[in-house]
Amino acid sequence: MQKISPFLWFDSQAEEAVNFYASVFKNSKVRRMTPGPGGKVMVAEFELEGLHFIALNGGPHFKFTEAISMSVDCKDQAEVDYYWERLTSGGGQPGQCGWLKDKFGLSWQIVPEALPRLLNDPDAAKASRVMQAMMQMTKIEVDRLEQACAG
Repeated sequence: MQKISPFLWFDSQAEEAVNFYASVFKNSKVRRMTPGPGGKVMVAEFELEGLHFIALNGGPHFKFTEAISMSVDCKDQAEVDYYWERLTSGGGQPGQCGWLKDKFGLSWQIVPEALPRLLNDPDAAKASRVMQAMMQMTKIEVDRLEQACAG
């Protein structure tokens, strides 16, 4: 049993959001949809890549901010491209340095495995060039990071 679960507050789109996230992440499962008054889903429980989430239709009182984001570790550029395209589809917005907001306003970081490795290069000049290259990107491009590291 997972001790801590992200709890996502939606105005009225919890069911739509859960189904969207389940379509994006191949290893996902909708566990339960609990109806509220009037039969519309009030609470939804779901898993993405083994992580348990709870979604609530709580009304318009609270909105997502960039203060919280979901970070997706990607093995290569193809995975970065896949998640970037899917999570920005339907009204999502790209941000800087691998960040984006999906169509529900939830922030995500799409992080290739190469990024932390290159940013932590023992050669400070290489790591600095990688940081400078990343700062110019929206979606992270691994080839450009590696070129910056090489000089």
